[in-house]
Amino acid sequence: MREPTFLILTALANGPRHGYGIVREVSELSDGRVTVLAGTLYTALDRLAAEGLIAHDHDETVDGRLRRYYRLTGGGIAALDAETVRLRQLTTAAEARLRHLRSRPA
Repeated sequence: MREPTFLILTALANGPRHGYGIVREVSELSDGRVTVLAGTLYTALDRLAAEGLIAHDHDETVDGRLRRYYRLTGGGIAALDAETVRLRQLTTAAEARLRHLRSRPA
């Protein structure tokens, strides 16, 4: 799973969000390192919906503009959980190797 996808799914883990809310949450989660542009976001949302990982939750009109909210599906929760486990395993392996490297005499 690519990082932007992981961050989009993570952004939706706190509950339904509209597009701009997802963009802000992705930026916050990544400490500003990842910026998702609108075109990229909506392409990703369409793909994730087609894969059954997210679904349309509801619409809201604010200042005459329609906001479409998305939520994680059961499949999205499972995919995010599996990716979190995978990343944790990789991080654990990297940390162990770094500890080993640092413990060797210079």
